[in-house]
Amino acid sequence: MDFVRYYDAYWQAKPDDEVDRNRLELLAQHVGAGERVLQVDCGPGWLPAMMQGRGAAVVATDLSHVAVTRARARGVDARQCDVDANPLPFADGEFDVVVSDSQLEHRVDFAHALDEMVRVLRYGGRLILLLPNTAHWRVRLWLLAGRFPYVDHTPTDPLHLRFFTLGDVRRLLAGRGLAIEQTDGSASLWVEALYPGFLRRPWPARLYTALAHRCPGLFARDFIVVARKNSPLPSQGRGAGGR
Repeated sequence: MDFVRYYDAYWQAKPDDEVDRNRLELLAQHVGAGERVLQVDCGPGWLPAMMQGRGAAVVATDLSHVAVTRARARGVDARQCDVDANPLPFADGEFDVVVSDSQLEHRVDFAHALDEMVRVLRYGGRLILLLPNTAHWRVRLWLLAGRFPYVDHTPTDPLHLRFFTLGDVRRLLAGRGLAIEQTDGSASLWVEALYPGFLRRPWPARLYTALAHRCPGLFARDFIVVARKNSPLPSQGRGAGGR
């Protein structure tokens, strides 16, 4: 399948204002002024534009030419790159922060994409990942009923090629020398297929949103992890010989 052509058509058809800004703010708040930031698979540039608004120096990539054109129209330094087929076009350790917003689940070779994100992140830098939560309580109920329905805008969206839980990501990152420092979650209560209607009323919505922040592995539609790339250990020769 030609994924570049597919996502060109996808972004061509998608309205430009169709975005969950509350979810994006949860990611943007982790970026500070003066930091050099890379967002991999940026779509039409909503999040990198928000991070630039916070004073960060942002570079972005996407496999879709249409998405890159839209991101550039927002003033983002966006470049076309299919990270399934190619390395990221950046040097080792070039960025203070690398961000992936709900994209690893769309990758054919998600391990390669994750390796590339870690490679271009400097030691001591932060990797910020947002992923659909396959352990969401509604998905657990579906599985208990013997079902795994593909439902738009949920963790089982038909566009997803891979499925993750918070525990999975902890292991994936630990194996690449990253330590999770913070977790968070986005409830996305607007997704009617996940939630009964009463949860969108003001008081239940506030309570449920707090639960998604506090226990993202169960209540959040999307969980967020902020992980730091550990510095390499000094070599034994250097430590023992003082050279």
